[in-house]
Amino acid sequence: MALIPPFFLNTVVALGEQSPDGTIKSNATGFLYGHPTGFADANGVKQYYVFLVTNRHVFQRASERGDILHARFNKLFETGTNVYPINLKDASWTVHPNIEADVAVLSINTERIKADGIEYSFFQADDHLITIEQARNSQVSEGDGIFILGFPLGEAGKERNYAIVRQGIIARIQDWLNENSKTYLIDASVFPGNSGGPVLLKPELAAIEGTKSNNNCGLIGMVSSYLPYQEVAISQQTGRPRMIFEENSGLGRVVPPDVIQQAIEDAMTKIQPPQPVNLASL
Repeated sequence: MALIPPFFLNTVVALGEQSPDGTIKSNATGFLYGHPTGFADANGVKQYYVFLVTNRHVFQRASERGDILHARFNKLFETGTNVYPINLKDASWTVHPNIEADVAVLSINTERIKADGIEYSFFQADDHLITIEQARNSQVSEGDGIFILGFPLGEAGKERNYAIVRQGIIARIQDWLNENSKTYLIDASVFPGNSGGPVLLKPELAAIEGTKSNNNCGLIGMVSSYLPYQEVAISQQTGRPRMIFEENSGLGRVVPPDVIQQAIEDAMTKIQPPQPVNLASL
């Protein structure tokens, strides 16, 4: 029994930088997100603009190291490319207008990647997104299960992206549901490389009396970072801090879906939208 729709795995993209030997080392995650155009093709199939979504800090960190960030997709065939350089000086990528929102988006030319034989899917904003209203109506709460998709520690596979799926739970979400915060917390193993990875709500058929069960696996956010735990070693001689030990606390910060959607809508006003794609063409 699959709890995650298999095509969700093909929404995930490995992001990284080129090593001196020419290989691409993955150090972050992104995913494809479809924004509905509001139109359908001649056969009545809905059309979408497709964007690559990741964290603002992923682009900023890559910019500090160079001008190019590489995105690696999965190929349907042995021939052709599956790695695309993203010029970080290109105006086709944009960030959330709120500097505190850790979201960056890039329009995707789906015609080009289809011509290259790329196997891909995307989250449909009108079908797979768990909005704040839906989360409230479904009584999403602390303790609910989640899945994280991504490439922790650069484990993306040698020739093909194989997303690593990890489980966790929602640790604190009421501050987002009450619109007091633009992030929420999860209790899950989040490591470098998970940044920008999609977070899915885990379907649960059972629920305690008086609450609702959830049978929908949908996008409920994007990993931003883990929260470090710091312990300071004090010098007995001087009484001043001598060394700081930092560990992963097990808590992770997540950008909720409405903030992602805000970044997409803002991007639509600043850049030329990508070529629309319909689901029948995938």
